[in-house]
Amino acid sequence: MPKHVGLSHVSLSVRDLDTSRDWYADVLGFAPFEEPAGHGWREVVMVHPSGAVLCLQQHDGNDGEPFDPVRTGADHAAFQVESRAELDEWQRYLAERGVRHSPVANEPYGSVLCLRDPDGFQLELFYRENHP
Repeated sequence: MPKHVGLSHVSLSVRDLDTSRDWYADVLGFAPFEEPAGHGWREVVMVHPSGAVLCLQQHDGNDGEPFDPVRTGADHAAFQVESRAELDEWQRYLAERGVRHSPVANEPYGSVLCLRDPDGFQLELFYRENHP
């Protein structure tokens, strides 16, 4: 099998590019890197200090349909944190900013805090000891 060296980026379709760009910058610390010209869409490429790359695209003619996790496609994306205590810090931070989120859940597979972006896409902050 040919090899790859890791995940390059995640790309999400959004209803309002400006709202989503601002949310990902303000809430999760992604910084706009470039806004390449698209054919039939607007796009912003954002980079996190961790090196994670996120692309947000608003397609022309988007009917404003909300995200639905039961449709075939993406269900959620998870960001790894370095300790269980960081999840508590995130919970306080999100509460202070008025961002809708779950309490931290401690499960056998790890600890997780869930939140939703402006389009309802689920994001997770995840900690597991000895994460691969």
